[in-house]
Amino acid sequence: MSEEAERNPEIFPEQQAEILLSGPAGDLEAITDVPDEADIGVVAIICHSLSDDGGTLHSKVVQMIERATREMGARTVRFNSRGVGGSQGHHSDGHGEAEDLLAVAEWVRRVRPDDELWLGGYSSGSYVTAMAAQKIPLTHLISVAPPVEDFDFKALPRPEAHWLVIQGDADEWVNPDAVYSWVQDMDEPPQLVAMENADHQFHRRLMDLRGVIKNGIRRQEKISEDAGDP
Repeated sequence: MSEEAERNPEIFPEQQAEILLSGPAGDLEAITDVPDEADIGVVAIICHSLSDDGGTLHSKVVQMIERATREMGARTVRFNSRGVGGSQGHHSDGHGEAEDLLAVAEWVRRVRPDDELWLGGYSSGSYVTAMAAQKIPLTHLISVAPPVEDFDFKALPRPEAHWLVIQGDADEWVNPDAVYSWVQDMDEPPQLVAMENADHQFHRRLMDLRGVIKNGIRRQEKISEDAGDP
């Protein structure tokens, strides 16, 4: 992170920027960006997998989630949770990282109070976003390769948001069948996309992942319009 990174900026930067945000365990380093074209009044916050998985905001999958949402017109924030990179604190079990996410969301609400909020999480970061979604009003939740056998997703209430779950059928870290069963067992299942020949890192499938995210959100928005949702 650059030594020139602004701390707790009072406005959302109007170009890609490295910033420092105050979190419950200390500073959180983050990168913000803005859409190239129309701004649709959305901020998307993207979470990496937990630090014991080697996750960072520079993960290729995290960057692809960020790119997909930004290309749809969202401003974006991706950040290193506690103990990762230059972010202070120590790795928690996901609960501490969820508190970090809440702190980032609080900053977003302060600087962009009228914008909708989207959350995206990769691997164990999807558990972090699912926990935080219980306390944050949001429109869309994107969960990529959620490790449902390693974390107690079933204990969490279903978020009140459009929910897109993406799972590769060749994932060597997350059991695809467990993800499919978890989704099917919900009273209101999220939209599930099973990507053929996609491993956990989405090698050679990153551009396809980008398209799946954009098409999934568009489909959910169309369903809402057809249903007459406000």
